[in-house]
Amino acid sequence: MRLFDLSLQFKMPLWGGGLILATALALSISFVVQTWDNLHQEIHKNAQDIGRTMARSLFPVMLHDEVWQAFEIVSLPFAAVPSAALAESLMVLDSAARVYVSSRPEEHPMLSPLDSLGEELAELDRAFPRAPDANVFVLDQGQHIYVTLPIVNDGIRLGTLVVAYNKSLLWQRFTHLLANALWVTLLVLGVLLPITAYWGRRMMQPMRLITERISRIGSNEFEALDASLYPYKDEVGQLFAAYADMRSKLMEKAELEKEMIKSERMAAVGRLTASIAHEINNPLGGMLNAISTLKRFGSPDPVMQKTVSLLERGLSQVRDTVAALLVEAKVKSRALSPTDLEDVRILVKHAAKKLATELSWDIALPNEVALPSTLVRQVLINLLLNAITAAGQGGKVALHVTTDLRSVNMVIENNGKSLSPEQLGRLFEPFTQFSETGNGLGLWICYQIVTQLGGTIQAESNPALTRFSVSFPLTTFKTP
Repeated sequence: MRLFDLSLQFKMPLWGGGLILATALALSISFVVQTWDNLHQEIHKNAQDIGRTMARSLFPVMLHDEVWQAFEIVSLPFAAVPSAALAESLMVLDSAARVYVSSRPEEHPMLSPLDSLGEELAELDRAFPRAPDANVFVLDQGQHIYVTLPIVNDGIRLGTLVVAYNKSLLWQRFTHLLANALWVTLLVLGVLLPITAYWGRRMMQPMRLITERISRIGSNEFEALDASLYPYKDEVGQLFAAYADMRSKLMEKAELEKEMIKSERMAAVGRLTASIAHEINNPLGGMLNAISTLKRFGSPDPVMQKTVSLLERGLSQVRDTVAALLVEAKVKSRALSPTDLEDVRILVKHAAKKLATELSWDIALPNEVALPSTLVRQVLINLLLNAITAAGQGGKVALHVTTDLRSVNMVIENNGKSLSPEQLGRLFEPFTQFSETGNGLGLWICYQIVTQLGGTIQAESNPALTRFSVSFPLTTFKTP
């Protein structure tokens, strides 16, 4: 897998750690270069300080050829001046570039030519300037750094002061400073890298959750995200808010599509059943009229009369079933009043008493509302009888009726066996039976009446309670 294909959960800490490491390395390199330059500058300053101090002292001593006193002068700084500790040795050359005195006489014998003391000093002998007005000269050669300063007064040059520095001491100080810088860099990395890794995971966890949720939208899974996971208002927080808004709109769209499909399916079924009902009614009416005529004018034979009565009852049942498929809300009816609801109570009371069902009645209805009483009563009777049957022996059924300025709202509840999601999805389709009794048209009729009156009917069910909610608007009916 390529680095760029990694998850941001890992890529952000890696990139952040890389930037921190690069910054630390750049600062460390800069510090190392600066330290090396500072050490060289310190050598130059140290040599110049020694030269200025000794040049004035050595000139009269060399002028009077007081060798012992010159030796004391070049030996004294190593014991008395701490800043000279960086220098390895001091050496005074005469005008012929021979050793006049040295802080290390065993290594640099007196009157020894400079070019006879080794390759490094031979190179120094060839390189350093001998003019009276010469300035400080530096030679970086082999294991040493040599700094030469002229011993001069009033334009007369008596000799040269050579300050030798051993690079091993220089490297020792440099590596000590470098080790300190390395430890500081590691400490900074040890603090910043975990913080970067933590914030990388902290920021990518919400992104990962959003990615997972969005990837499941295609399968109609609209899982919510806990806003407390990222309560900030930056771009990630805005992404959380955008996902929540998108989820809400998609759920609304899915629900609307579901309702549209359901409405279209119900309308198609309604048109089909109405067409069938009309086709059946024509021959059915003729058969019932023929049977009525036969009963009045036919043979008084008891067997025939019994057979005709049986046919009439069967055809009447067929007629009632067909009539149930032709619900028409625009019928002549008086306005709904509390008396109608009391009549409904009396009508369903016998069924409730038969099953020992506890019937709770909570009505908040004014004297009269603009709803067709006949159709509303039919809806209530169907829903209450279904609820009593569903509640079973010793169950509980409750009716709550409330009104406001725009609608009448009715809620029928029972504590019987709950409905499954599949049953709730097909609840208002015709010929859908959920019990051994009935023809599966009761809820279909209720749905047709409520829909034609411009209202809504909904059902919800859980193990504790099944509830039907009906809302009738008060703007679709005028009393005759």
